[in-house]
Amino acid sequence: MYLTENTRIRTEPSRIAEFCICSIVFLLISIPAHSSDYNAKSLDDFWTLHEFNELNKQQKRAHKAFENRVREAAVPIEVTTKPVRIAVIYPGQQVSDYWRRSLISFEARLKELKLQYEISSFFSGSPSLVGNQAKLISDALMNDPDYLVFTLDALRHKSIVERLISRGRPKVILQNITTPVKAWRDRQPFLYVGFDHLIGTDLLIHYYKDRIGEKKPFAILFGPRGYVSRARGNTFLQAYSDPDALNLRASYYVGYDRQKAFNAATEILSVNSDLEFIYSGSTDIALGAVKAIQDQGRREDVITNGWGGGSDELDAILSGDLDVTVMRINDDNGVAMAEAVALDATGNGDQVPVVYSGDFELVTSNDTEERIDRLKDRAFRYSK
Repeated sequence: MYLTENTRIRTEPSRIAEFCICSIVFLLISIPAHSSDYNAKSLDDFWTLHEFNELNKQQKRAHKAFENRVREAAVPIEVTTKPVRIAVIYPGQQVSDYWRRSLISFEARLKELKLQYEISSFFSGSPSLVGNQAKLISDALMNDPDYLVFTLDALRHKSIVERLISRGRPKVILQNITTPVKAWRDRQPFLYVGFDHLIGTDLLIHYYKDRIGEKKPFAILFGPRGYVSRARGNTFLQAYSDPDALNLRASYYVGYDRQKAFNAATEILSVNSDLEFIYSGSTDIALGAVKAIQDQGRREDVITNGWGGGSDELDAILSGDLDVTVMRINDDNGVAMAEAVALDATGNGDQVPVVYSGDFELVTSNDTEERIDRLKDRAFRYSK
């Protein structure tokens, strides 16, 4: 079935692009406006990485071998392939440098692998701005790419991705999500890739419990409503909040907006004199919260965290403004995408796991500049 369908698709790229664009428009029209995100659903809609690997032993083995491939130096391919066409849609207008570094490392690794490729890049704002994302997908599909790199944060994204998966072309790489959608069963995207939000959040849960203690007064600043906020924010909330202690003093959705985070943190601090910390769900949020803490003169008694460990967060830790972050070994994300595409293009797609999740390191204000520099060399090996 797939061979026949894909062969027809390759010979009629303009018709398939037109079909996909019309389908996306139809989906956006037909989905009710109130169903705008995953917030109405629980993370029970997803398999955790551990659950998925336990249910799929072959994938568990594939992940281990693929993980070693990502960590090691590139081995150039030995066969000639036609250039692969790749469309990349990133929310690159955030303060976090995660997305842009991913694209840099992706291309650098493709070049080292000697794979012929063409990349079309599309940068937007927040991944939760569904109308803008759908327009970018429509633009990307006009070039009939072999692979589409996208993210999954809102409910309408799910419908769009489902349609693309059902067509079989382009092959979909979902970035910044490592928990497969249960409803898709055995019709999953080509690759989920990123750094597991639950694993990163668990590191922060243990940090706060060890440093601050349990049941202490805290507030939480979520990003936009959607999958990432649920995975990072609600996971932390469920683990740390205590209904008897009433230790959750406030929570806000502030998007990936530093000014909104600053405003919310300022309000929280003004009415909570006993607050111990603010849990921040992203780089932009953390930097807004840091400024509010400083402006309110609360630096000695209130701390906050970063999420991701990009350059701005590491600079803030070195300057003493930020207390802790979970640092992604960032460039492994782009390397994983490049290795997956190269394997698939050379007929070895069965060696690509459904999910690849990269490593984290906990970085705190107690770390030396030397340790942070070593982590930078490791994390930003292509995007220095």
